[in-house]
Amino acid sequence: MVGLEYHGSGWNDGLMDSRQGVAAGPGITLAPLEPDDREQFTADNQEAFLYGATKEFGMRDDHFEEDGQIISRETIERAIDEEHAEAWRIVMGDRAVGGIVLNIDRTARRGELELLFVSPDAHSRGIGQAAWREVERMHPEVRTWGLVTPYFEKRNIHFYVNRLGFHIVEFYNTHHPGPDRADDDCEDGDGMGDMFRFEKTAGTIAAGCAGAVGA
Repeated sequence: MVGLEYHGSGWNDGLMDSRQGVAAGPGITLAPLEPDDREQFTADNQEAFLYGATKEFGMRDDHFEEDGQIISRETIERAIDEEHAEAWRIVMGDRAVGGIVLNIDRTARRGELELLFVSPDAHSRGIGQAAWREVERMHPEVRTWGLVTPYFEKRNIHFYVNRLGFHIVEFYNTHHPGPDRADDDCEDGDGMGDMFRFEKTAGTIAAGCAGAVGA
């Protein structure tokens, strides 16, 4: 799944009441996604991803998953509905400004960042970093975090490597397809499905991150 910071079920195992929120930083709270907010969550996620991609490429259609959208509704819903998934709203004050979808394998002590987005009008306020710090605090059992993001998302690559301390560990492309790509999808050679795989050890931070404001 794609983890994107352009600004993308609740806490399971009984560790978090669905009505509670978690303080992530000054004025920032993580709140479990409620069923009646799911439609807006999807729309906000699509808006954030579309903003980032069109800012980079303009209204080209070769990166779109469905008509007019960089990320499809199906992709978002699949991430939310997966086994062991957790979906969270990022809230600033009384306003939802983003969202996170995680998938946690407690047996393997691994966590996958499926989606991370912050609304375009809330960028560069440290919201993404504050939310991620809270994710790591909530999951001390996770030893390794991972995510996948498109090769062309420069802002995301900067955010994950230089702000959060992830490292690029693999490059999925036509010659080395990712595990979620069928063989027949890898023969067109257009490069639109090229992805970087990132991982980090829990608790590590990027060099020089202490005073960063970033996302």
